[in-house]
Amino acid sequence: MEFPDLGKHCSEKTCKQLDFLPLKCDACKQDFCKDHFTCAAHRCPFAFKKDVQVPVCPLCNNPVPVKKGEIPDVVVGEHIDRDCNYHPWKKEKIFMYRCSKEGCKKKEMLQVACDQCRGSFCIQHRHPLDHSCKHGGRPVGTARCAAARASEHKLSGALNTLSASWLAQRLRGKVRR
Repeated sequence: MEFPDLGKHCSEKTCKQLDFLPLKCDACKQDFCKDHFTCAAHRCPFAFKKDVQVPVCPLCNNPVPVKKGEIPDVVVGEHIDRDCNYHPWKKEKIFMYRCSKEGCKKKEMLQVACDQCRGSFCIQHRHPLDHSCKHGGRPVGTARCAAARASEHKLSGALNTLSASWLAQRLRGKVRR
């Protein structure tokens, strides 16, 4: 017994082992050996301080605050009855942009707006000729619409050529390295 003050005895009543590196419980502040330092191992009376869990509503996935002494199941049940924002009968509309073409009842997920009349149309009626576009109060002629489509086609062709040449340059650069 050269160092009688070194180490501490385990606070567990059935153990009392002398431990030179004792561990202190965060909840009850007593010293324990490596076998009894967890709250479950020494049946800590203050374990509820460490075991704080917030229940989550199974319907709306929001946390439900529970005060000390309240039963979480009861509080979650009250939340579902009163405050829950989950409404299974209320479905969110995906197709919400209705076609402005007279007689058409189609709806689209994304808005397809005409550049001339600013109307919202379905894919089938998106071009000015298809929905009898009246830009500025007068109908758009076939020639004007054809010219718009041709310029659209030339632009997309130029972009495809540009992207193809750019891709070819990138690939040649990768091979040389």
